[in-house]
Amino acid sequence: MKAVLQRVKSASVTVDNQLISSIGRGILVFAGVGKEDTEKDVDSMAAKILKAKLWPDETNPNASWKRNVQDIEGEVLCVSQFTLYGHLKKGNKPDFHNAADVETARRLYDRFVQKVGDLYKAERVKNGVFQAMMEVELKNDGPVGVDFRSEDGAVTIEITTDMPKSESSKSNGKTLKTQTDANGQKYVEFELPASLLE
Repeated sequence: MKAVLQRVKSASVTVDNQLISSIGRGILVFAGVGKEDTEKDVDSMAAKILKAKLWPDETNPNASWKRNVQDIEGEVLCVSQFTLYGHLKKGNKPDFHNAADVETARRLYDRFVQKVGDLYKAERVKNGVFQAMMEVELKNDGPVGVDFRSEDGAVTIEITTDMPKSESSKSNGKTLKTQTDANGQKYVEFELPASLLE
């Protein structure tokens, strides 16, 4: 699962000129579901978003990135966004094959929004409309603190639950595991029968 978080002073979603949801200070979350995502990925993402420290400690302006949305009693606006899984490997047309199918995406996205509400406060968690043409408006909450020269700008963070995948195959009676580490490097593990180690 992928999510892009934006720290906002306010944000809203409109569909067909009707206001669907709006929040004040908090996080706007664009969330996409991948074709290999599970309920575990969804639950993990919900927890990560609520724990993400995107605000400074207001009692100490020099202490940036100390408080999460729960600490500031902010709100969360979730917007489904399958295009987070788009890529341009060949040509100029985006490829969305890594996004989950509509039925799976809807089920897991609905679980995601529900989980955020369960882990926080349901009344502080708002939602857009799945698979609708949404107009999203936001007022960025720019960074403040010693790391920055001004209050202008925006805080935008990408989070992913994608973990290195492993592939297994058989070769001459031995199990081979091809692993990919966090740096994208591949290595092979050989699992030998216990009889060969005697």
